[in-house]
Amino acid sequence: MKIHSPLHILGALGLLCSASAWAVDTSAWTCETCPYPNDPKGLSGAVEVGIGNVSDKSAKFGTYTGLQRKGAYAVVGGSATWHEADGLYADLQASDLGLDSRSLSVRGGREGLVALGLRYDEIPRYFGDGAQTPFLGAGGGTLTLPPGFAAPGTNTMPLAANLQPIDLGYVAKRLDLTGSWLGTDSLNLRMGYRRDVRDGTRPLYASFLATAAQLPAPVDHVTDVLDLTAAYNATRWQASLSYQWSQFRNGTPALTWDNPFTAVVPGANRGQLALAPDNELHQIIGSAAYQFAPTLRASADFAIGRLTQNQGFLAPTINPNLMPGPMPAASLNGKVDTFNGSVRITAAPLDGLRLNASYARDVRDNRTARQTYPTIETDIYGGLPARTNTPFSQWQDRFKLLADYRGPATLRLAGGAEYEQRERNYTEAVTTRETTVWARASLQPIAMLGLSVKLAHADRDHSTYGTAVWFGAAENPLLRKYNLAARVRDSAGVRVDLTLSETLSLGLSADDARDDYHRSVIGLTEARSGSIGIDMAWAASEHTRLHAFAQAESIRSLQAGSQRVGLPDWTGRSKDRFEVYGLGLQHAAIPDKLDIGADVSSSRSRSDIDVQTVMMEPAFPRASTSLDRIKLYAAYKIDDKISLTGNVWHENYKSVDWRSDGLMPATLGNLLTMGMATPNHQVTALSVALRYRF
Repeated sequence: MKIHSPLHILGALGLLCSASAWAVDTSAWTCETCPYPNDPKGLSGAVEVGIGNVSDKSAKFGTYTGLQRKGAYAVVGGSATWHEADGLYADLQASDLGLDSRSLSVRGGREGLVALGLRYDEIPRYFGDGAQTPFLGAGGGTLTLPPGFAAPGTNTMPLAANLQPIDLGYVAKRLDLTGSWLGTDSLNLRMGYRRDVRDGTRPLYASFLATAAQLPAPVDHVTDVLDLTAAYNATRWQASLSYQWSQFRNGTPALTWDNPFTAVVPGANRGQLALAPDNELHQIIGSAAYQFAPTLRASADFAIGRLTQNQGFLAPTINPNLMPGPMPAASLNGKVDTFNGSVRITAAPLDGLRLNASYARDVRDNRTARQTYPTIETDIYGGLPARTNTPFSQWQDRFKLLADYRGPATLRLAGGAEYEQRERNYTEAVTTRETTVWARASLQPIAMLGLSVKLAHADRDHSTYGTAVWFGAAENPLLRKYNLAARVRDSAGVRVDLTLSETLSLGLSADDARDDYHRSVIGLTEARSGSIGIDMAWAASEHTRLHAFAQAESIRSLQAGSQRVGLPDWTGRSKDRFEVYGLGLQHAAIPDKLDIGADVSSSRSRSDIDVQTVMMEPAFPRASTSLDRIKLYAAYKIDDKISLTGNVWHENYKSVDWRSDGLMPATLGNLLTMGMATPNHQVTALSVALRYRF
C-alpha cells in the first residue's frame, strides 16, 4: 500500500511542532483499540444473544462442536471487563452457553499483586450414528440380555425384536481454579487445581474365545490435578519449585455382560472385564537459571515422580465351574518411579554466533514386583501355564549441540548434532543408539526473494538383538521391531518466499524423508514421506484481504512377514495420500459498518493396502475420506453499541472404509456389532445474533 503526503501538509505539521504557542488539547481523544477504556474506572463489555439451527443430526459433526442434534439452539455469549484506578480488575468471558461445547471463565484480582481465575469447559465426544444394541443397562457396570436371547450365531438371535438405538459418546467437563500472588518484586506463588469429569458410554469389544460382541461400555472417570509453585526472580538468576499431584478415579472399575452366544461350556454364559484402574501421581518439579555474563547463561530443570496403581484385582473368572489357582496378591501394588532432568548452556562467544549445549536424562523405573498369575481363557477353560507380569523400564540419555550464526547481509546458518541412547529391560535389544546431524541455511539474495534449506541425517543401531521369551510363544528370530531396529533416516526440506509486491506474497515448500531399515528381514523394511505446499496472502485493497493455501502429502511403507516363522513369504505395502486446500477472505463491504468474510476448505485422503503372497491376491479396497467446508460470516454495525452478526457453516463429509462399511449386527455369524454407520453427513448450521456493547 502506498501512502502519499503532500508537501504543504508536512510543512504545516512542522510549523505546528516548532511553535510552542500552539498546544493540542488531547482530553477528548479516545482509544478504540486499547485493552481498557481511557477512563480507568468502570465496567465495559458485550453481550451476544441469538438463535441458531442445525439441519441434520451427525455425531461426527457434533464432536467437539456441540452441534450434534438437529434443530434450533440458543446462541449465548459475551464478555465483561471491570477495572479500577487502584488496580482492581475483573474479566468475564463466555461462549457457546447454549451448546454442549460451552465455556465460561472469570479472572480478577489486583494488578501486580493477586490474580484469581475460574474456568469451566465442556467438550463433547461422539462415536458414531446408527448404533443399536440388544443389551440392557447401558451406562452401568452390568449389561443384561432378554431371556432366551443367546443363540449359536447372530443369524439366529432375536435381533429384530430386541435391538434398541443408543447414542454412544460422553461429555468431558473441566473445571480450572488458578491463583497467583506476587509477594515481593521477586517472589511469586502460584496455585492451580483442575478437575476433569467424563461421563457417558463408548464402544468396547469382548469375546468368548471365537465369538465376540460390541458392548456399550461405561465412561465414568474423574481426574484431579493440583499444582503448587513458588518462583523467585533476581537480577541474574531465576528459580522455581513445584509440587504436582494427580489422581484418576474410575467409578465403574469393571463391566459384566451376558454372553449373547450359546455357551460352549457350562457357566460361560456371563463374562467380566476390568476397565481402567484407579491410579495416582506425585511429582516434584524444579528449575533454575543463572546469567553468568551477558553472553553466557546456564539453566537446569528436573522432575521426580512416583506413579502408583493399587486397584483391587477382579476374580480370574466368574465361571463357577472353573477352579483357577489362587491370586498371588489382592492387588497389583504397582509402582513406577520417574525422573526427568536436563542442563543447558547458552553462549554467544562472537558477534552473530550463538551456541547451545544440553544434556537430558529421562527415567521410567517400573518397580512393580513380578508375580505369577493363574491363566483363564475368556471364562471358558483353564489349566493353562501361569503367566508372570513384565515390569518394563526405560532409561534415556540425550546430548545436543546447536549453533546459530547470523552472517553478513541476510545469510543465516544453523546446525547441530544430537546423540540419543536408550536402555530398556525385557526387550529384544537392550540398548539403542541414534546419532543425528542437521544443517539449515537461509538467505535473501534480493529484496523480493527468501530461500531456506534444511538437511538432516540420522543413524540408529542397537546392541545384540535377541528373541523375546517372556510373552509365551517365541517370536520369529528374524523379526525386527521398528522402534528397536537399525535404521538410517535422511530428510530434506526447502522453503521459498516471494514478495511479489507490497500487497502480495507467496510461499512454496517441499519436504522429503526416507527411512531404511537395512538390517530388518522380517518387519518394517522401508518408509518414505513427502509433502509439497503453497500459500498466498494478498491485500487487494485497504478493505479486502485474501489468503489461500494448498498442501499435499504422501506416506508409503513396505514390510515383510512370515507365516511359518522363517524367511519372508509375504509383503505388505501401504500408501496414504492427503490433500488440503483452503481460501479465506475478509472484506469491509461498508467501512466501519458492514464486515463480511468467508473460509473455504477442502481435504481428501486415500489409503491403499496391498498384501502379497505367492497367491497374487488383489489389493484391499481403497479407504477414503473427503471433507468440504465453507463458513460465511458477517457483522453489521447498527450503531456504536448494537451489532447484528450472522454465520453459516456448511460441511459435506464422506468416507468409505471397507473395514466397517455394511457391518451390521448380524453380518458376521460370530460377531455381534452395534452396526454404527461409517461417518457420512451433509450438515448446515446457521446462526443470527445481536451483540450489545456497554
